Amino acid sequence: MVFFSKYCNRDLKIQVMRITKINHRIILASIGLIIIASCKTNQQWQGQGQIQAVNTQTVPVSLQFKDVFDLGKGIYASNEFEGARLNGIVLVNDTLVSTLITSENSPINPSPWYAFKLWADKEQEITLALTYPEDVNHRYHPKTSRDGVNFQQMDSSNFFINKKIVEGSPKSSGATMKLSLSTDTLWISAQELLTTSSNDSWTEELSKKSFITNSKAGESRGGRPINVLKIGESDDKSMIVVISRQHPPEVTGYLAMKAFVETLSSDSEDAIAFRKKYNTYVFPLVNPDGVDNGHWRHNMGGIDLNRDWEDFNQPETTLIRDFFENKVKDSGGKIYFFVDFHSTWQDIYYTIDPEQKGNMPGLVPALISATGKELNNYEPNIKPSPGTGKRVTSTSYFFYEHGAESLTYEIGDKTPREFVRKKGEITAKKLMELLLK
Repeated sequence: MVFFSKYCNRDLKIQVMRITKINHRIILASIGLIIIASCKTNQQWQGQGQIQAVNTQTVPVSLQFKDVFDLGKGIYASNEFEGARLNGIVLVNDTLVSTLITSENSPINPSPWYAFKLWADKEQEITLALTYPEDVNHRYHPKTSRDGVNFQQMDSSNFFINKKIVEGSPKSSGATMKLSLSTDTLWISAQELLTTSSNDSWTEELSKKSFITNSKAGESRGGRPINVLKIGESDDKSMIVVISRQHPPEVTGYLAMKAFVETLSSDSEDAIAFRKKYNTYVFPLVNPDGVDNGHWRHNMGGIDLNRDWEDFNQPETTLIRDFFENKVKDSGGKIYFFVDFHSTWQDIYYTIDPEQKGNMPGLVPALISATGKELNNYEPNIKPSPGTGKRVTSTSYFFYEHGAESLTYEIGDKTPREFVRKKGEITAKKLMELLLK
C-alpha cells in the first residue's frame, strides 16, 4: 500500500520507487567515502554564512495525510502522533520498505526531519530506506524507541548513508537501515521526540516552585498556546530573556535550554540571590505548530521564524516582541541578557560584533570564556556577526532594539547528551556569577 501527502502526485511515487533501488556497491562506496572523510584534519567548523533578509509573508504549507497504514506482509506504519513526519511509504518487496520524507514547503534548508512508527504481525527483519526529494541531504542519525519517550541512537552497523558524487564532492542522497519488527511498536525518529505535550509536562512541573509562574502569552498561527515562564521575585528592573525551538527539529538546543533554566531555578545560593535581582522570562517552545506537525524548519505560515524579527509578519515573533515592549515600558527596566537556543552541525556561538556595545558590554565574551574554562578539553567556537544593525534574527533584534547582550547558542546534532546538559548548567552558573558581581 502507498500513501502520499495530499500535495504529492504520480511523479513523486515514481521518484520513491527509483530512489529506493538498493545497490550494494553504492553502500560499499558510501562506507569508503565516510572513512576518507573521517581521516581529514579535524578543523573547527566555520558555521553558517552571513544571514540574509527574506520575505516573511505567509505562504502555504503541505500537510501530511495521517493514518495507520497496512503495507502488506503483516507490516504496518503510522504517523498518527505529535511530531510525526512521513509523507510516503511502500513495501517494495518482502524485506524492503521505502519511505518518502518531504518538507512543509520550499525553499528550505536541507535538514529533513522524520518520525514514524512501525510494527508487524510477527517477528521479521526488514531494510528501511529514507528517501528525500532531489538535492536534499540526509542530516540526522536515526533514534529508536519502544515507548515513544526514551530514545537511543541506532547502532551504526545497522545504518548506512547513501552517497553520491556531485561536482566532485560526496553528497548524502538518503539512508538505509536494518530493523527488527515485532508486535511491539518501534518508533523511528531523527532526534528525541520532544513535542508540545512533553514541554507542557516539563513547564508544569517546574512552575510548582513558588518563584515560577507559567502563563499564556498568546497563540501560534495554528492556534496553539505559546506560554512564557517567569522565574524570579524581582521588579522587572533587570531582566534576562531565554527562547528556544524557533526551528522544530533543533532538539539538542532545547535540551541545553532546559538544563540552563533548571539551574537558574535551583536552590543554590547564587540562584536564590539571582532571582531576587533578576527576573528571567523563558519562551521554551516558540514554534509549537512546527514541532507538532513535524516541520523541518518553518511555522504554519511557511516561514523561518528566525528571519522574521524585522518585519514581524508572523504571530509567534509579534507576540514575543509585544510582550517585552510592554514589560520594558511598564517597568522602566532593561533586558541585560538574551539567549536563543538552537541546534546545528557542531557546537558554535553566534555573537554580536564585540565592537557594538549593549547594556552590559563584555558580558557575552566573559560568559563564553568562563564556561569554556570549566569544560575539559573544550575550545569554544565563536563567530561574531557583522555589526550591520539589521534585525533579521532574534539575537540581532534584542541587541539593537533593547540593548540586551545577545547570544545564539548552538548545540551540535550529535553532541553527547550528558555534555549538552553539563554545558547548559555551567553556562547558567557562570551567567549568575557574572551578573551578581
